[in-house]
Amino acid sequence: MHAMVLNRIGAPLEWAERPDPLPGPGEIRLKISACGVCRTDLHVVDGELPDPHVPIIPGHEIVGRVDMIGPGVSGLEIGERVGVPWLGHTCQVCAPCLSGHENLCDHPEFTGFTRDGGYATMTVADARFAFPLGEKGEDAALAPLLCAGLIGWRAFKIALRSAGRIERLGLYGFGAAAHILAQVATKQGHQVFAFTKAGDRTSQDFAQKLGAVWAGGADEAPPEKLDAAIIFAPVGALVPAALRAVRKGGAAVCAGIHMSDIPSFPYAILWEERQLVSVANLTRRDGVEFLRLAPQLGIETTTKIYRLGEANAALADLRAGAFDGAAVLIP
Repeated sequence: MHAMVLNRIGAPLEWAERPDPLPGPGEIRLKISACGVCRTDLHVVDGELPDPHVPIIPGHEIVGRVDMIGPGVSGLEIGERVGVPWLGHTCQVCAPCLSGHENLCDHPEFTGFTRDGGYATMTVADARFAFPLGEKGEDAALAPLLCAGLIGWRAFKIALRSAGRIERLGLYGFGAAAHILAQVATKQGHQVFAFTKAGDRTSQDFAQKLGAVWAGGADEAPPEKLDAAIIFAPVGALVPAALRAVRKGGAAVCAGIHMSDIPSFPYAILWEERQLVSVANLTRRDGVEFLRLAPQLGIETTTKIYRLGEANAALADLRAGAFDGAAVLIP
Protein backbone atom coordinates (compact mmCIF):
# COMPACT_ATOMS: atom_id res chain seq x y z
CA MET A 1 0.00 0.00 0.00
CA HIS A 2 0.98 3.64 -0.42
CA ALA A 3 0.33 6.35 2.13
CA MET A 4 1.08 9.92 3.12
CA VAL A 5 2.56 9.71 6.62
CA LEU A 6 3.07 12.27 9.38
CA ASN A 7 6.45 11.35 10.85
CA ARG A 8 7.06 14.51 12.85
CA ILE A 9 4.63 17.07 14.30
CA GLY A 10 4.63 20.22 12.21
CA ALA A 11 6.44 18.62 9.30
CA PRO A 12 5.04 17.89 5.82
CA LEU A 13 3.52 14.49 5.22
CA GLU A 14 5.87 12.02 3.53
CA TRP A 15 5.06 9.52 0.76
CA ALA A 16 5.65 5.95 1.93
CA GLU A 17 5.24 2.40 0.74
CA ARG A 18 4.17 -0.09 3.38
CA PRO A 19 3.09 -3.73 3.51
CA ASP A 20 -0.64 -4.19 3.02
CA PRO A 21 -2.25 -4.22 6.49
CA LEU A 22 -4.17 -7.27 7.71
CA PRO A 23 -7.42 -7.03 9.68
CA GLY A 24 -7.50 -8.49 13.17
CA PRO A 25 -10.51 -9.85 15.07
CA GLY A 26 -13.51 -7.57 14.59
CA GLU A 27 -11.78 -5.60 11.84
CA ILE A 28 -12.10 -5.13 8.11
CA ARG A 29 -9.64 -3.96 5.47
CA LEU A 30 -10.69 -1.36 2.93
CA LYS A 31 -9.41 -0.36 -0.46
CA ILE A 32 -9.81 3.39 -0.17
CA SER A 33 -11.53 5.25 -2.98
CA ALA A 34 -11.73 8.72 -1.37
CA CYS A 35 -10.77 10.47 1.84
CA GLY A 36 -11.89 13.94 2.84
CA VAL A 37 -9.44 16.50 4.19
CA CYS A 38 -10.73 17.91 7.48
CA ARG A 39 -9.64 20.82 9.64
CA THR A 40 -9.01 18.28 12.39
CA ASP A 41 -6.23 16.90 10.18
CA LEU A 42 -4.56 20.30 10.50
CA HIS A 43 -4.84 20.04 14.29
CA VAL A 44 -3.23 16.59 14.10
CA VAL A 45 -0.37 17.83 11.89
CA ASP A 46 0.16 20.90 14.07
CA GLY A 47 0.18 18.90 17.33
CA GLU A 48 -2.77 20.82 18.75
CA LEU A 49 -4.52 17.71 20.10
CA PRO A 50 -3.42 16.06 23.36
CA ASP A 51 -0.95 13.15 23.27
CA PRO A 52 -0.01 13.30 19.58
CA HIS A 53 0.90 10.01 17.92
CA VAL A 54 3.61 9.74 15.25
CA PRO A 55 4.17 8.21 12.85
CA ILE A 56 0.51 8.27 11.81
CA ILE A 57 -1.44 8.24 8.58
CA PRO A 58 -4.02 11.06 8.89
CA GLY A 59 -7.52 11.11 7.44
CA HIS A 60 -10.89 10.22 8.91
CA GLU A 61 -13.48 10.84 6.19
CA ILE A 62 -12.88 7.54 4.46
CA VAL A 63 -14.89 5.93 1.69
CA GLY A 64 -13.79 2.53 0.46
CA ARG A 65 -14.74 -1.04 -0.30
CA VAL A 66 -14.26 -4.02 1.98
CA ASP A 67 -11.61 -6.32 0.53
CA MET A 68 -10.77 -8.49 3.57
CA ILE A 69 -12.78 -9.42 6.67
CA GLY A 70 -11.25 -10.41 9.99
CA PRO A 71 -12.51 -13.05 12.41
CA GLY A 72 -15.77 -12.36 14.22
CA VAL A 73 -17.15 -9.80 11.76
CA SER A 74 -20.73 -10.13 10.57
CA GLY A 75 -23.05 -7.91 8.58
CA LEU A 76 -20.50 -6.73 6.01
CA GLU A 77 -19.51 -8.32 2.72
CA ILE A 78 -16.48 -8.27 0.42
CA GLY A 79 -16.92 -5.47 -2.11
CA GLU A 80 -19.39 -3.50 0.02
CA ARG A 81 -18.90 0.26 0.10
CA VAL A 82 -18.53 1.69 3.61
CA GLY A 83 -17.54 4.92 5.32
CA VAL A 84 -15.17 5.22 8.28
CA PRO A 85 -15.43 8.27 10.59
CA TRP A 86 -13.27 10.00 13.22
CA LEU A 87 -14.37 7.81 16.13
CA GLY A 88 -12.69 4.54 15.20
CA HIS A 89 -13.08 2.36 18.30
CA THR A 90 -14.60 2.49 21.78
CA CYS A 91 -14.14 0.19 24.77
CA GLN A 92 -17.87 -0.50 25.33
CA VAL A 93 -17.28 -1.07 29.07
CA CYS A 94 -16.63 2.38 30.59
CA ALA A 95 -19.39 4.45 32.19
CA PRO A 96 -19.94 6.76 29.16
CA CYS A 97 -20.16 3.79 26.78
CA LEU A 98 -22.58 1.91 29.03
CA SER A 99 -24.78 4.99 29.42
CA GLY A 100 -25.15 5.55 25.65
CA HIS A 101 -22.43 8.21 25.34
CA GLU A 102 -19.76 6.32 23.43
CA ASN A 103 -18.60 9.64 21.97
CA LEU A 104 -17.18 10.31 25.47
CA CYS A 105 -15.52 6.88 25.84
CA ASP A 106 -12.68 6.80 28.39
CA HIS A 107 -10.52 4.64 26.12
CA PRO A 108 -11.31 5.67 22.52
CA GLU A 109 -9.32 5.33 19.34
CA PHE A 110 -9.53 7.97 16.64
CA THR A 111 -9.11 7.37 12.93
CA GLY A 112 -6.15 9.28 11.54
CA PHE A 113 -4.94 10.31 15.01
CA THR A 114 -4.39 7.26 17.23
CA ARG A 115 -4.96 4.64 14.52
CA ASP A 116 -3.93 4.93 10.89
CA GLY A 117 -6.43 6.68 8.66
CA GLY A 118 -7.35 7.32 5.07
CA TYR A 119 -4.49 9.22 3.42
CA ALA A 120 -3.59 5.88 1.88
CA THR A 121 -4.62 3.26 -0.64
CA MET A 122 -5.71 0.85 2.13
CA THR A 123 -6.65 0.93 5.78
CA VAL A 124 -7.93 -1.34 8.53
CA ALA A 125 -11.01 -0.33 10.52
CA ASP A 126 -13.09 -1.60 13.42
CA ALA A 127 -16.06 -3.16 11.63
CA ARG A 128 -18.45 -1.75 14.25
CA PHE A 129 -17.46 1.76 13.19
CA ALA A 130 -17.85 1.29 9.46
CA PHE A 131 -21.11 2.61 8.02
CA PRO A 132 -22.62 0.92 4.95
CA LEU A 133 -23.06 3.58 2.25
CA GLY A 134 -24.95 1.75 -0.47
CA GLU A 135 -24.32 2.54 -4.10
CA LYS A 136 -25.98 5.95 -4.47
CA GLY A 137 -23.62 8.90 -4.85
CA GLU A 138 -20.01 9.38 -5.91
CA ASP A 139 -17.23 8.41 -3.51
CA ALA A 140 -15.71 11.90 -3.41
CA ALA A 141 -19.09 13.50 -2.72
CA LEU A 142 -19.79 11.15 0.17
CA ALA A 143 -16.42 11.51 1.92
CA PRO A 144 -17.09 14.91 3.59
CA LEU A 145 -20.28 13.52 5.13
CA LEU A 146 -18.17 11.25 7.34
CA CYS A 147 -16.97 14.09 9.58
CA ALA A 148 -18.00 17.52 8.33
CA GLY A 149 -21.52 16.21 7.90
CA LEU A 150 -21.64 14.11 11.06
CA ILE A 151 -20.22 16.72 13.44
CA GLY A 152 -22.53 19.35 11.96
CA TRP A 153 -25.50 17.05 12.49
CA ARG A 154 -24.54 16.30 16.10
CA ALA A 155 -23.94 20.00 16.78
CA PHE A 156 -27.33 20.84 15.32
CA LYS A 157 -29.06 18.24 17.50
CA ILE A 158 -27.35 19.62 20.60
CA ALA A 159 -28.27 23.18 19.60
CA LEU A 160 -31.90 22.14 19.19
CA ARG A 161 -31.92 20.35 22.53
CA SER A 162 -30.30 23.32 24.28
CA ALA A 163 -32.36 26.11 22.69
CA GLY A 164 -35.67 24.25 22.65
CA ARG A 165 -36.63 25.59 19.24
CA ILE A 166 -34.69 26.94 16.29
CA GLU A 167 -36.14 29.25 13.68
CA ARG A 168 -32.93 31.23 13.10
CA LEU A 169 -29.60 29.38 13.15
CA GLY A 170 -26.21 31.07 12.97
CA LEU A 171 -23.16 29.30 11.53
CA TYR A 172 -19.78 30.81 12.39
CA GLY A 173 -17.13 29.71 9.89
CA PHE A 174 -18.50 28.62 6.53
CA GLY A 175 -16.28 25.70 5.61
CA ALA A 176 -16.94 22.04 4.92
CA ALA A 177 -19.21 21.39 7.92
CA ALA A 178 -21.25 24.57 7.57
CA HIS A 179 -21.80 24.12 3.83
CA ILE A 180 -23.43 20.74 4.57
CA LEU A 181 -25.40 21.78 7.65
CA ALA A 182 -26.69 24.91 5.90
CA GLN A 183 -28.41 22.66 3.37
CA VAL A 184 -29.80 20.34 6.06
CA ALA A 185 -31.17 23.21 8.14
CA THR A 186 -32.62 25.07 5.15
CA LYS A 187 -34.32 21.97 3.77
CA GLN A 188 -35.84 21.35 7.21
CA GLY A 189 -37.33 24.84 7.32
CA HIS A 190 -34.82 26.76 9.44
CA GLN A 191 -33.35 30.13 8.47
CA VAL A 192 -29.56 30.11 8.23
CA PHE A 193 -27.36 33.11 9.00
CA ALA A 194 -23.76 32.63 7.84
CA PHE A 195 -20.76 34.33 9.45
CA THR A 196 -17.41 34.40 7.63
CA LYS A 197 -14.13 36.26 7.91
CA ALA A 198 -14.74 39.98 7.56
CA GLY A 199 -14.93 40.98 3.91
CA ASP A 200 -14.97 37.42 2.54
CA ARG A 201 -17.60 38.00 -0.10
CA THR A 202 -16.76 34.75 -1.90
CA SER A 203 -17.73 32.63 1.11
CA GLN A 204 -20.73 34.85 1.82
CA ASP A 205 -22.01 34.46 -1.72
CA PHE A 206 -21.41 30.70 -1.47
CA ALA A 207 -23.46 30.56 1.74
CA GLN A 208 -26.36 32.42 0.17
CA LYS A 209 -26.30 30.12 -2.86
CA LEU A 210 -26.79 27.26 -0.41
CA GLY A 211 -29.84 28.90 1.14
CA ALA A 212 -28.56 31.28 3.82
CA VAL A 213 -30.98 34.19 4.28
CA TRP A 214 -28.13 36.45 5.42
CA ALA A 215 -24.34 36.31 5.22
CA GLY A 216 -21.82 38.69 6.73
CA GLY A 217 -18.60 39.01 8.67
CA ALA A 218 -18.13 37.37 12.05
CA ASP A 219 -17.63 40.86 13.45
CA GLU A 220 -21.16 41.85 12.41
CA ALA A 221 -24.38 41.50 14.36
CA PRO A 222 -27.14 39.57 12.57
CA PRO A 223 -30.26 41.54 11.60
CA GLU A 224 -32.30 39.48 14.07
CA LYS A 225 -31.49 37.64 17.27
CA LEU A 226 -30.61 34.00 16.68
CA ASP A 227 -32.16 31.05 18.45
CA ALA A 228 -28.85 29.20 18.31
CA ALA A 229 -25.37 29.60 16.88
CA ILE A 230 -22.89 26.88 15.99
CA ILE A 231 -19.21 27.80 15.93
CA PHE A 232 -17.17 25.75 13.46
CA ALA A 233 -14.17 28.07 13.15
CA PRO A 234 -11.50 27.26 15.78
CA VAL A 235 -11.46 30.84 17.05
CA GLY A 236 -12.23 31.42 20.72
CA ALA A 237 -13.04 35.09 20.14
CA LEU A 238 -16.18 33.99 18.28
CA VAL A 239 -17.75 32.66 21.48
CA PRO A 240 -18.59 36.09 22.93
CA ALA A 241 -19.77 37.22 19.49
CA ALA A 242 -22.11 34.24 19.24
CA LEU A 243 -23.47 34.76 22.75
CA ARG A 244 -24.24 38.37 21.91
CA ALA A 245 -26.07 37.23 18.78
CA VAL A 246 -28.41 34.68 20.43
CA ARG A 247 -31.71 35.43 22.13
CA LYS A 248 -32.63 34.87 25.77
CA GLY A 249 -32.67 31.13 26.38
CA GLY A 250 -30.68 30.54 23.20
CA ALA A 251 -27.54 28.47 22.77
CA ALA A 252 -24.03 28.80 21.41
CA VAL A 253 -22.45 25.47 20.45
CA CYS A 254 -18.71 24.98 19.99
CA ALA A 255 -18.40 22.28 17.35
CA GLY A 256 -14.63 22.00 16.88
CA ILE A 257 -12.27 19.55 18.54
CA HIS A 258 -9.79 22.39 19.11
CA MET A 259 -10.28 26.12 19.63
CA SER A 260 -8.01 28.99 20.58
CA ASP A 261 -8.53 30.37 24.07
CA ILE A 262 -11.89 32.00 24.73
CA PRO A 263 -11.36 35.59 25.91
CA SER A 264 -13.07 36.85 29.05
CA PHE A 265 -16.53 38.26 28.47
CA PRO A 266 -19.18 40.00 30.57
CA TYR A 267 -21.59 37.74 32.40
CA ALA A 268 -24.46 39.77 30.96
CA ILE A 269 -24.13 38.10 27.55
CA LEU A 270 -24.43 34.62 29.11
CA TRP A 271 -27.18 35.57 31.56
CA GLU A 272 -30.89 35.17 30.76
CA GLU A 273 -30.41 31.41 30.48
CA ARG A 274 -28.27 31.40 27.40
CA GLN A 275 -26.27 28.19 27.15
CA LEU A 276 -22.69 27.62 26.03
CA VAL A 277 -21.99 23.97 25.21
CA SER A 278 -19.46 21.88 23.31
CA VAL A 279 -19.69 18.90 20.99
CA ALA A 280 -17.35 15.93 21.26
CA ASN A 281 -16.89 13.34 18.53
CA LEU A 282 -19.95 11.36 17.45
CA THR A 283 -21.90 8.21 18.17
CA ARG A 284 -22.76 5.45 15.74
CA ARG A 285 -26.38 6.48 16.14
CA ASP A 286 -25.45 9.94 14.79
CA GLY A 287 -23.86 8.26 11.80
CA VAL A 288 -26.81 6.03 11.01
CA GLU A 289 -29.26 8.94 11.37
CA PHE A 290 -27.34 11.39 9.25
CA LEU A 291 -26.25 9.03 6.49
CA ARG A 292 -29.88 8.00 6.08
CA LEU A 293 -31.11 11.62 6.14
CA ALA A 294 -28.57 13.19 3.76
CA PRO A 295 -29.75 11.39 0.58
CA GLN A 296 -33.39 11.91 1.56
CA LEU A 297 -32.79 15.67 1.70
CA GLY A 298 -30.68 15.68 -1.46
CA ILE A 299 -27.58 17.09 0.24
CA GLU A 300 -24.85 17.95 -2.26
CA THR A 301 -21.25 18.48 -1.24
CA THR A 302 -18.95 20.91 -3.03
CA THR A 303 -15.53 19.29 -3.36
CA LYS A 304 -12.06 20.10 -4.64
CA ILE A 305 -10.21 16.97 -5.73
CA TYR A 306 -6.53 16.26 -5.06
CA ARG A 307 -4.42 13.19 -5.79
CA LEU A 308 -3.16 11.28 -2.74
CA GLY A 309 0.37 12.57 -3.29
CA GLU A 310 -0.97 16.14 -3.17
CA ALA A 311 -2.09 15.82 0.46
CA ASN A 312 0.28 18.55 1.64
CA ALA A 313 -1.10 20.94 -0.97
CA ALA A 314 -4.66 20.10 0.11
CA LEU A 315 -3.82 20.82 3.74
CA ALA A 316 -2.12 24.09 2.80
CA ASP A 317 -5.11 25.18 0.72
CA LEU A 318 -7.46 24.29 3.58
CA ARG A 319 -5.38 26.33 6.00
CA ALA A 320 -5.47 29.29 3.60
CA GLY A 321 -9.20 29.00 2.91
CA ALA A 322 -8.43 28.66 -0.78
CA PHE A 323 -11.60 26.80 -1.76
CA ASP A 324 -15.28 26.52 -0.91
CA GLY A 325 -16.67 23.30 0.50
CA ALA A 326 -14.35 20.37 1.16
CA ALA A 327 -11.10 18.95 -0.18
CA VAL A 328 -11.00 15.25 -1.03
CA LEU A 329 -8.01 13.00 -1.74
CA ILE A 330 -8.37 10.32 -4.41
CA PRO A 331 -5.77 7.50 -4.31
